Amino acid sequence: MWFKHLHLYRLHDHQLLSPEQTAELLAEHASQPLGNADARRIGWAAPAGRMGGGQLLHTLQNDGHRLISALRQERLLPASLVAEEVAEKVAEIEDTEARKVTRKEKTALKEQVTEELLPRAFVRRQKIDMWWDTERQLIGVNTSSRSRAEDVLDLLRETLGSLKVTPLATQTLPVRAMTTWLGNTVSRPADLQIGDSVVLKAKGDDGVLRGRQVDLDSDEMQQLLESGRQATQLALNIEGQLSFTLHDDLALKSIRFGDALIEEADTTDDGDDALARLETDFVLMAGSLRDSVERIIEWLDGEAKRNSEGNRNA
Repeated sequence: MWFKHLHLYRLHDHQLLSPEQTAELLAEHASQPLGNADARRIGWAAPAGRMGGGQLLHTLQNDGHRLISALRQERLLPASLVAEEVAEKVAEIEDTEARKVTRKEKTALKEQVTEELLPRAFVRRQKIDMWWDTERQLIGVNTSSRSRAEDVLDLLRETLGSLKVTPLATQTLPVRAMTTWLGNTVSRPADLQIGDSVVLKAKGDDGVLRGRQVDLDSDEMQQLLESGRQATQLALNIEGQLSFTLHDDLALKSIRFGDALIEEADTTDDGDDALARLETDFVLMAGSLRDSVERIIEWLDGEAKRNSEGNRNA
């Protein structure tokens, strides 16, 4: 269950419910199988699966960390298949009735075909884990997609009745900081280590340059920065904690936790108990994420202030 990606959100004026109250609400919105007419559905699922007894909420009481998981189900119905079926029906009508099928009729046929094919469509299931640091009013969603993270937050909002969250924002924009760190080694925080991959984008230009396994302190890289390119993605490392790629929207992707942390998890005796295994991993992961996020915020000169509507002040 070690997170691979992280989209971060700040909670505002949230009245925290007890673990028992929260678990009851999660159960009311638990995942259900897709009905024949359902194109997609999202609900809460057990982070440890059936082997964990179906428990929907895992809480670290002493540290205020919570772990919940959403299961997103979606039927995959290729547009090309629908188009082929519609085309066949249109051709049949035009041949038998000797007339042209109108656009309105084609739209109705498309809806009919979709309804007929949907129950037979392949179902894709995606489990999305969410880390909730209740002490620091911070939420992190383990997905590479911002829209998927928003889906999980929408489900949490529906579950709790209300939820005011905004994407985490910092005083210094990530793109500005990453570009500065690349161009000036002295500007780098003492505990920040530059990795070996970067994405550079020119101002006012859609073209990007991607570099992997390259020396980011090379003269060539400095020339690219001097030409006006800015870093929109940058591989970074926090020694002993994790390595990751920081994106310009403050998302952390391609996360890899430190070897010592993984070894500690692997050497912990869980007796082949799925629930104990998950909770051991969660204790170590949550502590590392909390420390790392705080460090990143510090690197970026602190968190941005929000106005009364929750928007970032310029």
